[in-house]
Amino acid sequence: MSELDPQDSRPPEPETAPEQPAPPPENPAPATARRLPADVLTPWGWKQLLLFVAVAFASLVLLTNVMAFGTILWFKVKPGDIKSFVMTSATFLSLRTAIWYVLLIGYLYATVCLGRPWPFWRTIGWRDVRRPGMPRAAGYAMLALGGMVLAVLVELGSLAFRTKAKLPIEALFHDRRGILWLMAVGILLAPVVEETIFRGYLYPVLARGLGVEGGILATGVLFGLMHAPQLWGGWGQIGLLVLVGIVLTYARARTGSVMASWLLHLGYNTFLFAGFFISTGGLRHLPPVS
Repeated sequence: MSELDPQDSRPPEPETAPEQPAPPPENPAPATARRLPADVLTPWGWKQLLLFVAVAFASLVLLTNVMAFGTILWFKVKPGDIKSFVMTSATFLSLRTAIWYVLLIGYLYATVCLGRPWPFWRTIGWRDVRRPGMPRAAGYAMLALGGMVLAVLVELGSLAFRTKAKLPIEALFHDRRGILWLMAVGILLAPVVEETIFRGYLYPVLARGLGVEGGILATGVLFGLMHAPQLWGGWGQIGLLVLVGIVLTYARARTGSVMASWLLHLGYNTFLFAGFFISTGGLRHLPPVS
């Protein structure tokens, strides 16, 4: 893989507002700095990244327990059944994920930009991905279409890794209301938040420490492993999701923008959910509970 420089093919963006002060980068060694694209020189480093990971896991555990306790109190779920309920209720998992994602974005905003004159979304990696001679809408549509093609390829690839094991994610697709919640979170919220975290926050630090190619690989692997509990037992499917993570991170590295990986991710998730919606007759013919 050749060295990537996302600034080579993009024209300067038009000034629509006074120029914001640039955030000071985390200073790598001078020799390393000469080989790295400017978009990975962010003002946070390994310490902030490790603290974020710790906060993310701790907040997920705390949120799960608080919501489980509330479910026992208000929805009269038996304490002995709460563990199974938490793992199989699509509505519970969707609401927990939505709240958790909002908390994580709030934490990133507070630690990256609060009290500083830096625009949050641009600092975290969201930049335009327009190409010379191509309308913005056409470029965005091509990226979203690319995500849909990626979904088709992954679905075809998964046929070679069929497993007799029942995957945990299958338990979530038996309740129409829960599936609608999953679709809303999976299309509207998950691509934005996951790309902000993985390609916006994690990737620059990993790229500075491992090089651009190493950062792409490591970010893709972490992205796939984060989804592994949903696919536990389907090792081929987990491997394919790691490849999806690598493709998304490559798009982010190649363009220098989280916008590109978000559009791919949006097209990917939208295609998968739309396919399930159509194949079940508008969610009227759901798989039976086994």
